[in-house]
Amino acid sequence: MRIESELNDYNGRHVKRHEKQVSLAKQLLELEDSEWNKLVDAIASFQVAVPSWALGTGGTRFGRFPAGGEPRNLEEKIEDVGLLHALSKATDSISLHIPWDIPDDVASVKAQLAENHLSIDAVNSNTFQDQKGQDFSYKFGSLCHTDAGVREEAIEHNIEVIRHGEALGSTMLSVWLADGSNFPGQHNFRQAYERTLQSLMKIYAAMPDNWSMLLEYKPYEPNFYSMVLPDWGTSLKMCEACGERADVLVDLGHHLPNTNIEQIVARLTHFGRLGGFHFNGSQYGDDDLTTGSIKPFQLYLIFVELVMAKKDKSVKNPAVAYMIDASHNTKDPLVDLLMSLEQIRIAYAKALLTDFNALHRAQEENDVAGAELILQRAFQSDVRPLLADARLKSGGCVDPIAFFNEARVRENLVSQRGKLSVATGL
Repeated sequence: MRIESELNDYNGRHVKRHEKQVSLAKQLLELEDSEWNKLVDAIASFQVAVPSWALGTGGTRFGRFPAGGEPRNLEEKIEDVGLLHALSKATDSISLHIPWDIPDDVASVKAQLAENHLSIDAVNSNTFQDQKGQDFSYKFGSLCHTDAGVREEAIEHNIEVIRHGEALGSTMLSVWLADGSNFPGQHNFRQAYERTLQSLMKIYAAMPDNWSMLLEYKPYEPNFYSMVLPDWGTSLKMCEACGERADVLVDLGHHLPNTNIEQIVARLTHFGRLGGFHFNGSQYGDDDLTTGSIKPFQLYLIFVELVMAKKDKSVKNPAVAYMIDASHNTKDPLVDLLMSLEQIRIAYAKALLTDFNALHRAQEENDVAGAELILQRAFQSDVRPLLADARLKSGGCVDPIAFFNEARVRENLVSQRGKLSVATGL
């Protein structure tokens, strides 16, 4: 749906209030105009990909409650991400899942992407489900399977994903494996690891020279006794064995409760192997809740590590692919994505405001309270006017969610696509 005129009208009605908030924020944050503008530019340039599968209402194994007006094909998914980007100016790319998002007309899809100022982020393979017409089953694993035929089918699928990505301009393959076991004795742990490694090396060898592989880990689910890739260390070792263009992908929900994720981020940036980041929120496990809804301080601490690594010239910093990976059952999926985009940028802005020189001095002097207070000072700052200014100056909306509700975006999508339309691929 086209929203340019409505968006301009909405911003015009709220710009004076925004200017007052900006003026007050500059005083409270003690920022000169040049410092403010530098932060606005940095925030505006920070982009997070939206995955095609987050645009429809998610669900649990107990049920799903579609919102209506959900995207029924790749073209409508691109339309929805274009809308999100027009409002937030925070998501200039879409991540695809194959075979859910195989384009019927590549040239038409590329033209639509350009029209919406979007590009294709990583393309994701799917060996956690059996697909129609598949010769073998992934019930007992894919790249780790004892049957060479199953492994070869999974390898060929990943290579096919690369080819679809090439056609659309992507340069990243994202691999998450559901492979593992549910009962003691089901797997030979060492052999399952070695079969997976050999399979990944074949996929890596099939990538174009300008491509990178992102390898994602998860401690449990869908298998509950063991996973072949359960942690960042296993993923790192496999990436190192594959080659320099294989890096670890961290998903916030893919950790056991109370895991120190910011330390994992620090380790991977130190080794120069943090390649991707999937944002979501969790209380117990892979809950796929709104980013920042449960542990906003941890999200800020993660960005502290990311920003510190970027400032450290001794750290090898590969280009990190940032993406939201969530699937919800109770919120409007587009509103949820706008909320996540806001929380991610809030955490990033607070990390940019952190006094790293003072933090380093406090750490070197073992000033425990002083170091924590420096972090708390930045974390407790209200950076929302900074984000709103970044959106406005980029041509976005001063308040995306308020506009979404006022413009009755969901109702319009339902009228266009139908009350019973359900997003593909979920």
